Amino acid sequence: MSNAGRNVTYSQDLPKDRVPLPPSDAEIVSTACDYCIVGCAYRAITWPVGKEGGPKANENAFKVDYPRTESLVGSWPSPNQHTVVLKNGEPHNCLVVPAISERVNKSGNHSVRGGGIAQKCYSPWRATSDRLQQPLLRVRGVLQPIGWEDATTITAEVGRYVFDKYGEMAYGVKAYSYQFYENTYAITKLALQSIETPVYAHHDKPSAQDDASGLEDMGIDTFGPSYDDWSASDVIFISGTDPYETKTILFTEHIMEGAPKLVMVLPRKSPGVTWAEENDGIWLQVTIGTDAILHNAMCRYIIEQGWQDQDHIDHWAASDEELDWGMGRGTRNTPWQWRSTRWGASFKKWKKWVLKEKYAEMDVAVKMTGIPREKIIEACKILTGAGKKRRPKTSFMLEKGNYWSNNYLNTISFGNLAIICGAGTRDGQVIGRAGGHQRGGVSAASYPRSKTPERFGKIGRKALNVDNWVRSGHVRFMWVIGTNWIEAMQGSQDLADYIKEHTTGSKHQVERFDVEHVIQRLKARADAGDMVLINNEIYLRTIGNQFADLVMPAATWGEENFTRAQGERILRIYSKFYDPPGDAKPDWKIISMVAKKMGFDGYDWKTSEDVFKELARFTRNSRQDLAPLVKYAAINGKQPYDILRKRAATGYQLPLRLHNNKLIETKRLHNPHVHIDSGQGITTKSKRSGSFTKPSGKLYLHKVDWNLFGDFYDRIKPKKDKGELWVTCGRINALWQSVFDDMRKPYIMQRHPMNFIEISPKDAAERGIENGDIVSLENDEVYVQVGGFYRARHKDFLFTNLEKDGYIKKTQGSASAMAYVTSVVPPGTTFMYFCWPGGGASNSLSSAVADPLTNAPRYKLGKAAIKKIGTIPDYMKKRMTFKEKV
Repeated sequence: MSNAGRNVTYSQDLPKDRVPLPPSDAEIVSTACDYCIVGCAYRAITWPVGKEGGPKANENAFKVDYPRTESLVGSWPSPNQHTVVLKNGEPHNCLVVPAISERVNKSGNHSVRGGGIAQKCYSPWRATSDRLQQPLLRVRGVLQPIGWEDATTITAEVGRYVFDKYGEMAYGVKAYSYQFYENTYAITKLALQSIETPVYAHHDKPSAQDDASGLEDMGIDTFGPSYDDWSASDVIFISGTDPYETKTILFTEHIMEGAPKLVMVLPRKSPGVTWAEENDGIWLQVTIGTDAILHNAMCRYIIEQGWQDQDHIDHWAASDEELDWGMGRGTRNTPWQWRSTRWGASFKKWKKWVLKEKYAEMDVAVKMTGIPREKIIEACKILTGAGKKRRPKTSFMLEKGNYWSNNYLNTISFGNLAIICGAGTRDGQVIGRAGGHQRGGVSAASYPRSKTPERFGKIGRKALNVDNWVRSGHVRFMWVIGTNWIEAMQGSQDLADYIKEHTTGSKHQVERFDVEHVIQRLKARADAGDMVLINNEIYLRTIGNQFADLVMPAATWGEENFTRAQGERILRIYSKFYDPPGDAKPDWKIISMVAKKMGFDGYDWKTSEDVFKELARFTRNSRQDLAPLVKYAAINGKQPYDILRKRAATGYQLPLRLHNNKLIETKRLHNPHVHIDSGQGITTKSKRSGSFTKPSGKLYLHKVDWNLFGDFYDRIKPKKDKGELWVTCGRINALWQSVFDDMRKPYIMQRHPMNFIEISPKDAAERGIENGDIVSLENDEVYVQVGGFYRARHKDFLFTNLEKDGYIKKTQGSASAMAYVTSVVPPGTTFMYFCWPGGGASNSLSSAVADPLTNAPRYKLGKAAIKKIGTIPDYMKKRMTFKEKV
């Protein structure tokens, strides 16, 4: 059944009036939430169906008496925290409840997402019963079951054929960058170490580039802060995110605990904005895409007033000489090198630039950002203390609303503002990402940048834009792992058209189950210049799997032992507590089976822990250095997973050091006061622990050239004469990612039966749109870049010149959504959920022309003409609410 069908099947929430208590001998394991970056601690409790605990403390696993009158946190299970799973092949009750942790969710609190995570678990009797359970091969146009032996043989034989005959540039891998260490390591070992393909991209981007590239170029590790730093701040400048909506416990248990003033920069009013304004903070309602202009103007005003933290700048901002350290004599092809060579500047030169720069003038900023002058000035005063003797401790947090509209210019200008305000190294004065996913990425090899054809000018290699490479006809074999590739990318409908034409639209189709027949047909397709598509998934998706030749079922959270870290680098084990569906296998195991059949050595893992032990050395000298844990375990005759189980919710804060047979954690990176001793055995002296990441250990200020973005921005702005509005996108509190779990949670689907679009009362009235109406969104100017990988001059990468030289094509995009008339968005701007599957994908409305400096996407810059085409049924309206959210 498709996800679209799930909207109807499970949209009615039937209330439950009881949940069984676990008996005193129920099995309890430690885990953590599978959703947002915060990674709240949880306990998974399982026991056989037909057995229950009693109300006395000695009769139940919570060890408390019922009924209770005191706090019920962690020991009062709700219906959404209960499900029925299979364990050792038998039905078991399962509760997933918050744990009271020394870290993260210290009070045992949880978000609305994590609070219902038990509903994620595979259950043959619940809405998750459609989980994939065995490999599926497309035969005569229909996906049909086959065995693992045939599935892995087909994947290996066809992939090896493409690799041997057409080279690594024809073999592509698109995979999650975040999931669990064991899986991401295995994937990158095959893609980057064995095959050495640069046709490799992360789940949420067309390339394998950093998210906040500007901050990385400045020497800032974007996950350096601890959550205590946000609590210790007097002021936090928050750009492009509302932590309450998307990282709830970070906001409620850490930010609110310190009660800082918040300067929030967002185009729409979210719940966190309301809290900020009620607590002496300020909201800067920025026009989409103009954050860099705002940052520049604030920098200039602060410098003009003499409010900068000059002591901090003098100590930490790199000089002209220090900017050149570590560059060497060769070509500066590493991204941070060639970008810093062009735009890096000492404070003296940067100050001279910002005081003369047109796009740092206050009048220009007011006009382009839409923010009143007095608000910009007030924000500058809040950040700096306006010359008062005691400067506030000011921190800077950013996320996708910032870097997914104008990636490099927004992030580098954000970093400039943070540096001159004194942030970067001190308690309560930090710079970092709020985060999206948890951090489970470990790479088995460096990205092979020397092989990519992408260059910015004569030097300056970039990670390959895989979507562009595919559209240009270079990929003959594509393996997509754990991501909804097509709908997640910009210009998604054009990408879908290309993939359809070259997969299910190819004349070379499988007609029989015979393995040799399958292999020969798929080889013939590759020889014809078309594409073979392999997917690893947990559910069948409406777009993506409909073009796949082979779909392999993956075991995921709760179904295998895994590890990863969360937003402040706390490493924990995510324990297995129930059976995976059918014959689903973890991705590392699938990779192992295929890699060995391709003839590659080193994939003989038997367990997840085998993978963990191997990957540990590849984390050395990084923010997630966990190699000392594996060494410590070996020295003491223990297994690393057992050590992590004992640590349970507390985990270890990475990077680790081993000293005198003790594991030493790292609370905050870039801390000049931390003592880094020589350590023991495998321990490394990580530069990022005590200073910044660049060779000088200093921070690199950069000039910000708006002209690199301006012509593209002017072209894709909404046209008033066509009735177009901005269509930006993002997450909301109740939903996660592409709603693959949420579509199987009746209480969520009752509230959100389809994707929504927030539209202002003014814009709605002009179009005759009311709450609950179904609207169409049409953009007849979705620009797509095809080719143009190497351009000799900087100006050749400007949108105007790419178009003039034939590298831009104009396509169309469309979507539908349910109208939500609300004042949280201003006239001229609308907001959709960002990755709704099927016809509600907002990315079909934004242009697939990546940032020329980083190849980062610009998802937030969609536009559309909006028209009413229907209304949802009355019974749906009765189960929903259209009240204001703030």
